Amino acid sequence: MHRTFLFSKIHHCTLTETNLEYVGSISIDQTLLDAAGIVPYEQVQVVNMNNGERLVTYAIPAPADSGAVELNGAAARLGTRGDRVIIMTYAQLTSEEIEGFEPRVVLVDQENRVIEDAPVVNASTPELCLT
Repeated sequence: MHRTFLFSKIHHCTLTETNLEYVGSISIDQTLLDAAGIVPYEQVQVVNMNNGERLVTYAIPAPADSGAVELNGAAARLGTRGDRVIIMTYAQLTSEEIEGFEPRVVLVDQENRVIEDAPVVNASTPELCLT
């Protein structure tokens, strides 16, 4: 049996742009994709902290170190520049894979740069909550 778990999360990104006329997806700075272990065209869930919208789309790379996080196509209607979002991926794990598994959590600053010395937030540190 497989169960679905959070695999990775980029926490508190800031939307830098929306582009209604683009074919679709979310563009994410390649540095953030690498840090979270997200590969191009992988399915992602995006949660908008400003308006509560949730959507499922796929990730495409934006230039590394650009700080870009851009909603494209119809998804552009679900956020505005400056909104804070959480980007998540999930994985199907077997019972054997579950033991010891911890999702990869990437914390970013207001310019979508990885916070290198951020505390690791996982099941063993639930008291850590960033605002």
